[in-house]
Amino acid sequence: MEALYHQTNKQVHEVQSYMGRLETSDKESVHLENEIQARIDKVFSDLERLEILSSKEPPNKRQNAKLRVDQLKYDVQHLQTALRNFQHRRYIREQQERQREELLARTFTTNGTQKKILDVANTLGLSNTVMRLIEKRAFQDKYFMIGGMIVTCLVMFLVVQYLT
Repeated sequence: MEALYHQTNKQVHEVQSYMGRLETSDKESVHLENEIQARIDKVFSDLERLEILSSKEPPNKRQNAKLRVDQLKYDVQHLQTALRNFQHRRYIREQQERQREELLARTFTTNGTQKKILDVANTLGLSNTVMRLIEKRAFQDKYFMIGGMIVTCLVMFLVVQYLT
């Protein structure tokens, strides 16, 4: 039992060092994740054997042996959780990168929208003359809006200038 315990404990420490390397590596992270998962699975199988062996220990050593096995199991469960958290963070990061690439690849145009609006208006039965009048009015309204903004700013400046 002692040899298997020390071997399992050594494997746990190796997995911990691999987890440290996993945080710093980017390129080989998937390969390292798979290796860590395989080692964790091996440690779990060793822990099952250790539990069986600890129950067969003499009564005066049994409590201590079970405590040591439980501590190893606790450590391995934390390593398993840390690996899952790392995999989840990597998945989220990859998903964000894909979404970013999709957004950068997408072209935003207003011409298509304007064309769709014209198609809908034609479907509703508005004539081309009415459509041109609407476009002309929208163009004129833009200048009225800009002029109104300038006049408002000028009035605000004059009010502040003369009242203070």
